[in-house]
Amino acid sequence: MPTHVRSFSKINLGLAIGPVRADGFHGLTTMYQTLALHDVVTVSAVRAAETAITLASNHPWVPVDARNTAWRMVERCLARLGVKAAVKIRIQKNLPVQGGMGAGSANAAAALLGLERELGVALPGPERLQLAAEIGSDVPLFLLGGAVLGLGRGEEVYPLPDLPETICVMALPEVGVSTPQAFRDWDALLGARIPPDLTKSAIPSNLEKLSLALASTCAEPGTSGIFCTPEPNSLDFKNDQGDLGKNQGKLRQDLAENTLLALVRTGIENDFEQVVFPLHPLLCDLKRQLMGSDPAGIPDADSSGSALYAALSGSGSALFGLYRSMAEAKAAQQRVQTAGSKAVITHTLPRSAYWSTMFAG
Repeated sequence: MPTHVRSFSKINLGLAIGPVRADGFHGLTTMYQTLALHDVVTVSAVRAAETAITLASNHPWVPVDARNTAWRMVERCLARLGVKAAVKIRIQKNLPVQGGMGAGSANAAAALLGLERELGVALPGPERLQLAAEIGSDVPLFLLGGAVLGLGRGEEVYPLPDLPETICVMALPEVGVSTPQAFRDWDALLGARIPPDLTKSAIPSNLEKLSLALASTCAEPGTSGIFCTPEPNSLDFKNDQGDLGKNQGKLRQDLAENTLLALVRTGIENDFEQVVFPLHPLLCDLKRQLMGSDPAGIPDADSSGSALYAALSGSGSALFGLYRSMAEAKAAQQRVQTAGSKAVITHTLPRSAYWSTMFAG
């Protein structure tokens, strides 16, 4: 019986780009966060005399051959396992292509998990991550889920303490952003900023700045929701389960808001916005709609639904906003839709929920 895997998406809570490395990649520092929005990857596999892979999708832009990350993942996994199999993959595409939500990378991770379940054999954890890094920079994060620190070119992943579940609005404009072109534009921008008598190494490192910001937010007790624990008498717990549930819900909301505000105070931002927004002014406007601010970036006193934080995800074109309440999220969704773009309300997906809901029956 085929295995159905929810191929969850991600956003980037801050993304700093470093100079080009010797291997041609850029160094990155980012904080990934998985979301409930997902594609569905269906895998069926049986052992066979020779390996044969077929792939289908409901989306015309999805390659159905060895160019597809899911195809390459399955092919290389079988080689590592020393197993030959007839494998069928179907990708039900719900997420945008070239949206900055990691959809293709998530598809690869989902295909791996589906294949392992179908064959009843799995790679060791470290080898899984190594294989994922070979397939793509964003793939390893989807073998962890939740809040994840990404270093290197994004493929060096380290699980962070989970953020509480937070309401999120995704703005999904009908434009695509090429990640390779965004990197080239960043290099051109960086080169234009460096005086002739300086080298790139003399420029303050965005990677170090964001790494320190994330580390301080995760480590400082009492100011970050990640480790913030209420004082014993700070919540008026009662024996009534309804009151207890309300207090627990309020606590989760406070934790989420405190953590996000702590991150925002560090000045986290997505470097890609500096090169993507000038080429796509619509995306800059959508960020303002998500934030609930005027063209100067100042919160609109007449607007409800101001975001705790809003930013481009990856290199775009998707943007996200994080909110305190469903009412604020719905107000932001309405603003984005009025501006002419699709907007979807979802929520962040902590690590435990990520894995407990991964397999769709």
